[in-house]
Amino acid sequence: MNVVLNVAFPVFAIILAGFLAGKSKLLGAASSEALNKFVYWMALPPVLFLGTARRSIPEIFNGPFIGAFLGSMLLVYALGAVIGRLLHRERTQIQCMQGLNSAFSNTGYMGIPLFLAAFGPDHLAPTILATVIMSAIMVGIAVIWMEFANSHGHGLGKALKDVGRALAKNPLILSTAAGLAWSALLPGVAVPKPIATFCELMGSPAGPCALFAIGLFLASQRLTAGLAEAGWISALKLLVHPALAWVLTQTLFPMDPFWTGSAVILAALPTGALTFVVATQYQTYVERTSSAILVSTVLSVVTLSALLAVYAPGG
Repeated sequence: MNVVLNVAFPVFAIILAGFLAGKSKLLGAASSEALNKFVYWMALPPVLFLGTARRSIPEIFNGPFIGAFLGSMLLVYALGAVIGRLLHRERTQIQCMQGLNSAFSNTGYMGIPLFLAAFGPDHLAPTILATVIMSAIMVGIAVIWMEFANSHGHGLGKALKDVGRALAKNPLILSTAAGLAWSALLPGVAVPKPIATFCELMGSPAGPCALFAIGLFLASQRLTAGLAEAGWISALKLLVHPALAWVLTQTLFPMDPFWTGSAVILAALPTGALTFVVATQYQTYVERTSSAILVSTVLSVVTLSALLAVYAPGG
């Protein structure tokens, strides 16, 4: 109960504050976009850079964690697409989005703040690795699927180029790559104090601003479509995904308690807002993606609180 009060309550209270500010239009119509851009381009990259630059390469690239987290994500992605096909019988692009919404965790805007609150800034390696996996692999799979489907089988090369260009401009990927380069090329060398202080100051609002931005985003969304569909997608995301991650950590990919708990908690995060970006880009499944994000985020109050009570320090 102490973990729920000390970690989960503040995290979701900040999301609620953003939601209420959005509903009351306290900050104006442009506030959500401006805050999101600040978090995405300015606040999160320094956190990711320091988180990787201050860790060794073997410490960051934990093979069993990659196996458990990515493996469970791919299984849920496939399961979501298959269930969508069986239940709704829609075109393959929609099955792609159903799978993506079922498997894509909100590590950037919720995972990093949650780990900062629960474990501290020295234990961000799992959420950084998870963010890279989803940005580089899961979005890549979705983009290739959508491009291939839209071009009737002749767009794989273009899809790969699009993914490469997107990754090359992604500040979360670039900052992580810079941190990895520092760790690999200058092992044991501390980041110079002025740079470290800049990153700490610039990154310090990343957690609360990211959570507040989630609230603002949710305030702008309405359950206009697919509530029942959002229900089974949320069940896959919040229950099946972490359950599969736990099974993989107990069988094929055993790890120490911290990395095991991290894999389960990160798998249990609600659907990430980046799925909405993909849906909007391809004008496919936009309203139902919005509903899935909203429903899974609200329900995650219960599921994440329960997992934090088990895995967070003091739980």
